[in-house]
Amino acid sequence: MFWSILTGPALVDDDARLIARVAASDDHALRLLYERHASRMYSITSRLLGNREEAEEILQEAFFDLWSRASTFDATGGSAMGWIFTIARNRAVDRLRARATRRRTLEAVRHEAPTPTVTPERQTESMQARRSVSRALAELSPEQRTVIEMAYYDGLSQSEIAARTGSPIGTVKGRTRAALEKLAQLTKELA
Repeated sequence: MFWSILTGPALVDDDARLIARVAASDDHALRLLYERHASRMYSITSRLLGNREEAEEILQEAFFDLWSRASTFDATGGSAMGWIFTIARNRAVDRLRARATRRRTLEAVRHEAPTPTVTPERQTESMQARRSVSRALAELSPEQRTVIEMAYYDGLSQSEIAARTGSPIGTVKGRTRAALEKLAQLTKELA
């Protein structure tokens, strides 16, 4: 009997009128619909999603949708309450689908991306390469070494290096070119 009082013709008709008022930007009507249906909508979406925080978000999104789409409600297509609950249910289902897509994407990434393994051989090669570069850098003139270190370690452009060192840009370019050529030759010899 209690249920029939809550869902009787007067209440169903009242929901439709409230939606029409919401369509006319009546926020009080939206508040009345919220007070009337929010707890059941939350209960349903919470069960669907298995997550209270997401259910709260869905509830907010559903009432925002109700506010923005109230003018599209057609009473001949079904009850106002059914329309309201369908909005919330669809939002919850969309969230479940997005969750599943995210999970599948993460799984695909995990399976595709090989985890880099540092083998003793790779570690040794890396150490040898660092030593070769260090020895090659030591063979450069102080000016060439400064230009290379500023470019590669500090990430400076040739213009910035020229400004910092007080050297003309042409000099910086010449030192860079000469240093790179010498480094290429030295690393071949040291390898």
